[in-house]
Amino acid sequence: MLRDSPSDPASGPSPSTPAGAPALPPPGAGRAALVFIFITVTIDLLAFGIIIPVLPHLVRELAGGSLPEASRWNGVFGTAFALTQFISSPIQGALSDRYGRRVVILISCLGLGLDFAVMALAASIPVLLAGRIVSGITAASFSTANAYIADVTPPERRAAAFGMLGAAFGIGFVVGPALGSLLSSLDVRAPFWGAAALALCNFLYGLLVLPESLPPERRSPRFDWSRANPLGALLALRRYPQVVGLALVAFLFNVAHYVLPSTFVLYADARYGWGPSMVGWVMAASGACGAVVQAGLAGRVVARLGERRTLLLAAAFGALGFAWYGLAPSGGWFLAGVPVLALWGLGSPAVQSLMSRQVDPREQGRLQGAVTGLTSAAGIFAPFVFASLFAAAVEPGARLALPGVGFLLAAGLVAAGGLAGARATRPRHA
Repeated sequence: MLRDSPSDPASGPSPSTPAGAPALPPPGAGRAALVFIFITVTIDLLAFGIIIPVLPHLVRELAGGSLPEASRWNGVFGTAFALTQFISSPIQGALSDRYGRRVVILISCLGLGLDFAVMALAASIPVLLAGRIVSGITAASFSTANAYIADVTPPERRAAAFGMLGAAFGIGFVVGPALGSLLSSLDVRAPFWGAAALALCNFLYGLLVLPESLPPERRSPRFDWSRANPLGALLALRRYPQVVGLALVAFLFNVAHYVLPSTFVLYADARYGWGPSMVGWVMAASGACGAVVQAGLAGRVVARLGERRTLLLAAAFGALGFAWYGLAPSGGWFLAGVPVLALWGLGSPAVQSLMSRQVDPREQGRLQGAVTGLTSAAGIFAPFVFASLFAAAVEPGARLALPGVGFLLAAGLVAAGGLAGARATRPRHA
């Protein structure tokens, strides 16, 4: 078990620390280790954020300019990305338990940088799709980052630490889309080159300063394929009943979340007339609100209300926010709903903290890999569903002329996740 000290996993250099790797942080350096992983994740997410406002438009360009066709291809891209994450996340989690977190994160950063360069050169949809698949493999390292947080943080502080990691997502999607919008004014492919440069710089940064969080004596004794494959990793969760219930919450929340990358860019263009630049700034505003919620509020709200009530409150705001998005009659009304949906971000740190408390320290990588794989499984079908609903709604002569129908479905899924969370975390004596 973890000792109640943030510096426990980093209590000094291990005699068996691999040569050439930074030594484990000295006593009291647990916070410094969090800063390292925070910067690493932020830079990675900046790279992803840069391409978000332009990827659907590049797909539309390569698809001949058709909006419904671009929407369907966008769904295919989302499904391919999630399918590769579903397969890769448990493998990366198990590898990080066996060989350490650092090497997994570094290889992923390097692969991501090279992959964005390939996407920048793509002249056809199949090549761009292949690049997106590789991005899904490298992005699976976010599960390893979650395990890193669990390594260096005591249980009672994990909600705040996971909130800090969530803030990295917020910052990445504040600066990233804004930068992508600026770069897109030069060329639709310029954001991909910018993303490649950031990811490769991140690899160099991690190579020089990122410390290992899991010393050799605390690593899994072997790499077990039976738990590294997606099905085996999910079945292993059965040993932790509350984790199974919370994994369902994470699954439903992530199904709902896919409405944003699957339809938002084209939805905003079709309904409000927002181009890549405006979409980038709106995403930046959304990311800013998310960063404030996760970095500034999550830890405080959990400390005051507890993880369970925080989760339920977040689900209520999430359901309301998505319904708001789907029904907003104008761009101004849509923008007014941004801070409402941002409060949904309180839920993720609470769920992560509740799950990490249930699992042995030597299996944190497997836990995060299994949960990431499960939530990625949502993306195997969710992008296609949301993109198809949107395409049907904007098709000429469509029977269902409601472009926001996907957001209304997402609202229902978040509400269902809140009910599942209430059941999974109810007191045992109830």
